[in-house]
Amino acid sequence: AILIGIAVPQYSDYRRRGFDIRAASDLKNVATAEEAYFIDYEAYLSCTDAECAELPGIRALSRGTTLSISAAEDSFTGTSTHPQGTGRVYTWDSEGGGLQD
Repeated sequence: AILIGIAVPQYSDYRRRGFDIRAASDLKNVATAEEAYFIDYEAYLSCTDAECAELPGIRALSRGTTLSISAAEDSFTGTSTHPQGTGRVYTWDSEGGGLQD
């Protein structure tokens, strides 16, 4: 019983962090796709969730990931999170060097 009391919370924490990793990975992939899009169209694409699948090389986001990209003329910012994660929101700033901590 003691081992179960220790193992179950540990497993839940690992699982939540796994969902966070999905959100961060999706944001990084979409940011890379934004740069590819910019090469072709000389503009960035504002998008949310499934709309971001229109970017080159993106087929779909991880199930449940909430992602939003806000494009300006020569830069973009984005956020990503997963409702089953720890609640962490990942932020990308193309002018600020990428993934922000």
